[in-house]
Amino acid sequence: MPVNRSRRTVLGTSTAALALAASALILTAPNASAEPVDFGKGGGTDQQGGGDKQGIYAAARINYSGAVTKDGSTGNVTSSDVNWTPPPCWYAPYLGAKDFKKEMSKHIEGQLNTPGMTGTAGAAIGETKRHYEDEFGWTGAPGYKDYNLENDGKGMFWAGVENPNEPDYLKRSSCTDLPFWVENGDAPPPRYEEAITPEILAALAYQHMELPDTEVTLAPETNTKVNLPTWAWLDKAVFDEVQATAALNVPGFNIQATTTAKPVSLKLEPGTEDAETYPASGECTINADDSIGEPYAKGKANETPPCGVKYLRSSGNGTYKLQATITWEITWTGTGGAGDDLPNGTFGNDQDITVQEIQAVNR
Repeated sequence: MPVNRSRRTVLGTSTAALALAASALILTAPNASAEPVDFGKGGGTDQQGGGDKQGIYAAARINYSGAVTKDGSTGNVTSSDVNWTPPPCWYAPYLGAKDFKKEMSKHIEGQLNTPGMTGTAGAAIGETKRHYEDEFGWTGAPGYKDYNLENDGKGMFWAGVENPNEPDYLKRSSCTDLPFWVENGDAPPPRYEEAITPEILAALAYQHMELPDTEVTLAPETNTKVNLPTWAWLDKAVFDEVQATAALNVPGFNIQATTTAKPVSLKLEPGTEDAETYPASGECTINADDSIGEPYAKGKANETPPCGVKYLRSSGNGTYKLQATITWEITWTGTGGAGDDLPNGTFGNDQDITVQEIQAVNR
């Protein structure tokens, strides 16, 4: 999602300086404590936004439900596409005109009265003041006379929100356009490609998704013998699809997306090169009844399992770590009938396996 940048120069103030002003106003505020459902910059007393003595920031609240982490952290799904990442930032509804004027004007005056705020940075703050007070638009969009108070209640100012789970500071702080007005029921202007959408919510639900710790059933369970096939399987009852939902509900703008993960295969990695897997690829596909593999039954000890492993060397005084990684097919659906595929996800568990030599008795 590329970030739009205006290339205009206003009264000799460079675009870089204007971006600096926007960054100072929106993205440098400290993080507030977040509840488990809060994602992005928190703060204030309502669900639409808030502020503090050091700055203003978007506090659009995204609510998560379903199979998601309880503390707002990144979930345990690893994308199979190394080039896919959740959005580092986005634009979302922030405040109505009256509340926005109160917070923004207070912050602007504080910046202008800061000792040393002169030169290019001071000029940029001054242009920001004119942008919201005198209808002077320097960002490539119309300005707002008296903070658009005449339309209070008819829409909201939108602002940049950082993804706190994005480790790259430059990426998560890249939504630096000044807050802009969107009428209730309208879509943001097309130039704001990072404006929040069901697709973005689906990606955030993916990022927060918590897949179950599914332990593969083994026979023998934890102790096996050299050259003895170990059967592995997952019953349908413990191997089902999971869903995570992300929703944004503010006056005049309500969207949501549900991301669904469906298990499709199991990959076995024995934890040593001295082993064989069944099938040879180690990839056990899902059966018609949504299970994987086949449960071991008495009398099958010397048969080849459809899903399993055979160790060729003893683990000695230690154990081998058998890694069972499940691949999940990820899709999403959202408001307005939107939906598509997301990259497959993987999640694996380790199981300690003791492999012993078969002891022969000589008489």
